[in-house]
This record gives sequence, C-alpha cells and structure tokens, in this order.
Amino acid sequence: MSEARAPAKRGAGWLKLVGVALAAFAFTFSLVPLYRIACEKVFGIRLEGGTGQARAGVVATADARKARTVTVQFDGGVNSKLPWAFEPEQLTMQVVPGELNEAMYFARNDGDRVIVGSATPSVAPARASGYFTKTECFCFTAQTLQPGEKRDMPVRFIVDRDLPADVKTITLSYTFFKNEDLTARLGAAQAANAPHSAP
Repeated sequence: MSEARAPAKRGAGWLKLVGVALAAFAFTFSLVPLYRIACEKVFGIRLEGGTGQARAGVVATADARKARTVTVQFDGGVNSKLPWAFEPEQLTMQVVPGELNEAMYFARNDGDRVIVGSATPSVAPARASGYFTKTECFCFTAQTLQPGEKRDMPVRFIVDRDLPADVKTITLSYTFFKNEDLTARLGAAQAANAPHSAP
C-alpha cells in the first residue's frame, strides 16, 4: 500500500513543481506591463523606445543641454592702415548651444576715398573654434565703403551643443585690414571713369 502511494506522491510533486514554474513565468511576464504602468502613472516617466532609466537619462541630458547658456563676447578693431571705425554693436550675448544667433557690427569709412576692407575672424579659446560655426558673415567677402559711408554688418552663428562643459565664455574677434589690391583697382577704375575737365 505504501509502495502504491509513493508514485502518486511523486506525480503530485511533479505537478506542483510544474505549476510553480508556470506561475513564476506568468508572474515574470506580467512584470513588464506592471512596470510600465507604475512608471507612467505613479512616477510620470514615459517608456517609449527603451527602459525608464534610459529614457529618463536622455530627457535629463536634453534638458541640461537646453538649459545651458554660453557667454559670447564680441570684439573688433582695424589695422593702422585702414581709416575706418569698426566695432561690435553689443559686447556680450548669452546664447543657447544649438540655436542660431545674430550679432551686429558697425563700420564707417572715415577716409576721403573709397576703400575695400577684408575682415579676419578669430575665436578664443582656440579649442572652442571647432564648436563655433558662422552661417553668415561679412568676413566671407571683401567690403567696399565709400568715403563717410556707414554700414551695419551682421554675423550669424551657432555654438555647437557638444562644446566642452568647462567652456563658459567664447570671444569672437575681428580685425579689418585694408585690401590694397582691390582698393587700388577700384581707385584706378574710378579715375578712368571720372569726367576730365577741359584744358
């Protein structure tokens, strides 16, 4: 009689073991939707495209980048051979990396003849230059000013989001030089076209 009960107990033990395994599998499988519900409803974390931790990390990084501002300082001057006034219209600007910005420079020809000038830009610190992109700049082409002519000169730029975190200030500086060759050619052309007085 005891021998007959032994196989029955073994069969019942196996059934219990299989039942526990199935219950554990079902419980584990149901944790994913429960986790999603808990994160979204209780903690307000959306799990689109990954785990809550990864998503929260991406959101935190994006928020930190968006909240970051960098001070851009503007400077301008002219070479001693160029009789121009040239300076930035604002000395500093707070910019958000990744956004397009515009700054204005002012130039005036204080000479008594037409002069062509060319601007040379520089960015400091030097390691920030790779993260500073000018999309539009008066430095891309030579500038011609008639005697006494004034001109606003815009520069549009973007500071890259990947700018190292320890760089908090960037200085954009321009120096205008007299373009001797173009100025001479322009002066010669104007002299040739000028009306000659009768003898």
